[in-house]
Amino acid sequence: MAFDIEMIKKVYENMAERVDKARDLVGRPLTLSEKILYSHLWEGVPSQAFTRGKDYVDFAPDRVACQDATAQMALLQFMHAGKNKVAVPTTVHCDHLIQAKVDAKTDLKRAKEQSNEVFDFLSSVSDKYGIGFWKPGAGIIHQVVLENYAFPGGMMIGTDSHTVNAGGLGMLAIGVGGADAVDVMSGMAWELKFPKLIGVKLTGKLSGWTAPKDVILKVAGILTVKGGTGAVIEYFGEGAKAMSCTGKGTICNMGAEVGATTSTFGYDESMDRYLRATNRADVADAAAAVADYLTADAEVYANPEQYFDEVIEINLSELEPHLNGPFTPDLATPISKMREEAEKNDWPLQVQVGLIGSCTNSSYEDISRSASLAKQVAEKKLKTKAKFTITPGSEVVRYTIERDGFIDTFDKIGATVFANACGPCIGMWDREGAEKEERNTIVHSFNRNFSKRADGNPNTLAFVGSPELVTALAIAGDLGFNPLTDKLINEDGEEVMLDEPTGNELPPKGFDAEDPGYQAPSVDGSGVEVIVSPTSERLQLLAPFQPWDGENITGAKLLIKAFGKCTTDHISMAGPWLRFRGHLDNISNNMLIGAVNAFNMKTNSVKNELTGEYDAVPAVQRDYKAAGIPTVVVGDHNYGEGSSREHAAMEPRHLGVRAVLVKSFARIHETNLKKQGMLALTFANEADYDKIQEGDTFNFTDLKEFAPNKQLTLEVVHKDGSKDVIMANHSYNEGQIGWFVAGSALNLIAAASNA
Repeated sequence: MAFDIEMIKKVYENMAERVDKARDLVGRPLTLSEKILYSHLWEGVPSQAFTRGKDYVDFAPDRVACQDATAQMALLQFMHAGKNKVAVPTTVHCDHLIQAKVDAKTDLKRAKEQSNEVFDFLSSVSDKYGIGFWKPGAGIIHQVVLENYAFPGGMMIGTDSHTVNAGGLGMLAIGVGGADAVDVMSGMAWELKFPKLIGVKLTGKLSGWTAPKDVILKVAGILTVKGGTGAVIEYFGEGAKAMSCTGKGTICNMGAEVGATTSTFGYDESMDRYLRATNRADVADAAAAVADYLTADAEVYANPEQYFDEVIEINLSELEPHLNGPFTPDLATPISKMREEAEKNDWPLQVQVGLIGSCTNSSYEDISRSASLAKQVAEKKLKTKAKFTITPGSEVVRYTIERDGFIDTFDKIGATVFANACGPCIGMWDREGAEKEERNTIVHSFNRNFSKRADGNPNTLAFVGSPELVTALAIAGDLGFNPLTDKLINEDGEEVMLDEPTGNELPPKGFDAEDPGYQAPSVDGSGVEVIVSPTSERLQLLAPFQPWDGENITGAKLLIKAFGKCTTDHISMAGPWLRFRGHLDNISNNMLIGAVNAFNMKTNSVKNELTGEYDAVPAVQRDYKAAGIPTVVVGDHNYGEGSSREHAAMEPRHLGVRAVLVKSFARIHETNLKKQGMLALTFANEADYDKIQEGDTFNFTDLKEFAPNKQLTLEVVHKDGSKDVIMANHSYNEGQIGWFVAGSALNLIAAASNA
């Protein structure tokens, strides 16, 4: 039986009434996304129609999921909320703190030794507050959620940007910061601007070398990394129905890379098959009873231009395998053009490592199709030219592929199987030789390929592709190799071609595992003690942020003017810094160390106006904080792109940054800044970014009149005494201004609990 089946049945019991009422209010047929949104309103039965991209709406998500790196801060905040138990089903998944270095067994053992304090904290706090706990080695949060918790028509939030993976099972699953998760865990409404809708019509059918990953790689090339911001992407058409459930999950997963709020597919037979294969026939039966409500109204898909804000059409029968990168996931290149592009851009053609797996592509189908290629290495007397690694998505997948002989197949080509964890995908890869910072090329089936993302080497060029294509390129050792047309020379000197990959959507013998890795919480956790040592380097109890004093912010110094792409990886790096995710002061020593200073084009080098010297960003900011001087961070477009990590907002808040002024924000980061009581502002005139000079001082002249839909005025005083007046926009509503006034959203929750 499925987890939380009674909750799921309740969602379905309410769906017809709520969707029917919403259809009447809106006065037209509804998309699937709208059906899920309107059936999860905080008020219950809808009473009004909402305007996409404008109205802030309160929702009631069905569940919350947290990964270990972000769960630490989320649960430290929840401990301040004054609640005895979480209000909705919640899980914690230990997947980020396991470094990939040797092999699964060795790496997992080392992680348990090195991060035992954190795992014990997460286990005990989960036990105390009624949270399901998935132990280290159980798997990656998004794969485990898909296997156990995702259900068609549901809404969930998760403290990881790739929570959107669950859209493969017809959910609206949305990545958030920890403070948002605390709201829902505390039994409060969760606020989201009613999203715009992008429809992607998939015609034809995937075949041969083309995989579901190529769909989202193509979409990323069309929309770019910010083209989906503020929107839900809804996929439909004959091509969508012909695709596996886990393939749909891959597409939704990487929707985070175009900035989409989330992505989803309508309920179909592939989802039914997957639910039954993962021992959730009860969910499949319940979904079947309300199937018409778990997809869009027929008129919507028949005439999508009338119901979506934007429509993209892709013919899967004509779609070519793609590689995206380097350094950004939206630089899309068909494999037939890769050699030409590589030579034109001087990208190293020799592939050093091929890596498959991760939360994006670690399904049984993915692994089986890659294994069909690995098997050909011996059959065709080839040798794998590049190093090759596999990261299974869960213990269920790992156990099943081992039982079915795939791991043995990979062993024969010299592959390394890493632990069931995030590993190289998030920078937890202790790659031999990376410290030399040599220019090199890797290919992987992950989702992000920002500079330094995988191995910390700024000169590693990472290209994103399907597991099948990555496997083929690892065998060939050549970035320009096109398996559709190119031949390889085997050990006998013969020309051979790789046969098209084949595989099973689901394991013929079913999924299995000796121990999936789940720990249920105590029914009554009141006696459970959560211990955090005051001398710990890894964990630190939180102190509330100070409320606004009601005065205009004046004399604020410019900390950094960030140039170009500034993702959450740049603002708060992962990799070795993950060990400090539960200790706000320690991890604040990585604040903005990856951002490029527009005045000297260096990273982690800004001018300290108190000393006149250049120093590391955190060190300069700590000097300003000690002197009681507020600061401002200035940034470019899509600031805060990437991970949902709220540390990228909490660190500046902790160290005394008061405002972030940019050309545009990524959705999650903007919300995270608001939640922590900071000012998240955008230039009313983007050209004013160019007016910001080194050594500038900022005076907010009308912050006392802070109100929705009212611009703020900033006086920018330059070193020579001249001034510019800049107007700043914001998207705060009354409730969010309340967060700023109180010092943070958590301060309001705690006050309400103690009232």
